[in-house]
Amino acid sequence: MVSPVREDATEGQQKAAGAMEAQASVEQELLSADQAQVLSKMAKYHGLPRSGDIVMIQSEHTGAVDILSADLESADLLGDHRRVSPPLMAPPCIWTFAKMKEFKSKLGKEKNSRLVVKRGEVVTIRVPTHPEGKRVCWEFATDDYDIGFGVYFDWTPVTSTDITVQVSDSSEDEDEDEEEEEEIEDPVPAGDVERGSRSSLRGRYGEVMPVYRRDSHRDVQAGSHDYPGEGIYLLKFDNSYSLLRNKTLYFHIYYTS
Repeated sequence: MVSPVREDATEGQQKAAGAMEAQASVEQELLSADQAQVLSKMAKYHGLPRSGDIVMIQSEHTGAVDILSADLESADLLGDHRRVSPPLMAPPCIWTFAKMKEFKSKLGKEKNSRLVVKRGEVVTIRVPTHPEGKRVCWEFATDDYDIGFGVYFDWTPVTSTDITVQVSDSSEDEDEDEEEEEEIEDPVPAGDVERGSRSSLRGRYGEVMPVYRRDSHRDVQAGSHDYPGEGIYLLKFDNSYSLLRNKTLYFHIYYTS
């Protein structure tokens, strides 16, 4: 049996709790409306808040003060500083062919088609998209031993169509160099070349194919990729896993339409 006094008290507590919840909901809606109104006025008369600024918003209805980050407000309500991830890359076409001797003999006579990737080094060949082509193609082989290989795409606007070669001591050093030069935040830790390394990824880089070891000493490795837009392809030859052996690399890069 429940006494009438206790039953009335329980019912009264439930009503009071319901009233408090309803009031809190109304206050939250009013506060959100005030925030949007204040931000609209700031954007119209004072410009958008700068990164790191603090925005204080006081409700005209409840008197409550809400302190918000300018980064949060601009990203969530104004939409001007939202960080956009690079679009996913379409997979490349890859194949191999066995004419190793002929391939090496031909490229051995051409200028800038043969280089040595020293032990512990990573060589990055930067290939800008060319206005007269729609697809980049690559072929490479090595003497005696395999090498890590992967392809990434940098969405940087193209200012020159020259193909350049960058050499770094390791994947970690390469990450540090690029971070200092380009001031790119949040570098991805170095990966495992045996399983597929993503050490070169950045916020604005697209991964065409991850770095992992290729049997380039047995067959010529070849591939192609259609331009996703304007930018620079990063062809990475990774010998950072080798502590003793240098790798002689023969490569051919060209465009097709």
